[in-house]
Amino acid sequence: MTQKNVEIVRRIYDEWERGNFREVAELYDPHILMVVRREFGLASGEGVYCGPAEVARYMQGFLSEWEVLVIAGDEFVDAGDSVVVRVDQRGTGRQSGVPSRMRYFQVWTFRGPSVIRIESFMERAEAFEAAGLSE
Repeated sequence: MTQKNVEIVRRIYDEWERGNFREVAELYDPHILMVVRREFGLASGEGVYCGPAEVARYMQGFLSEWEVLVIAGDEFVDAGDSVVVRVDQRGTGRQSGVPSRMRYFQVWTFRGPSVIRIESFMERAEAFEAAGLSE
């Protein structure tokens, strides 16, 4: 299942890179957790979002902050039930008009075919540790 998980996450990022953020929800477990850390400094808020509806509300708020947004994955690491992704995010703020670029890491964790957790990290080592890997 692990290589299949990598392929699933790769497809998600392919869609996100094209601006399609809606195709993911069908993969979510009913009890999915999305963890957004304070260090990301997002107006849409830090916290833990539980369930597809809360995750969707968070994402709607997050996406509304951007005039233009491209989120691409450029490295995918198989970690058993998890996939670590190096993310390249580029966008232009809706209010400020300021272009920005941020590179960070996400850990997508699966139970069977469903995504049960998505967590973002600024540092590669933290993401690897969360996924049970060493660099």
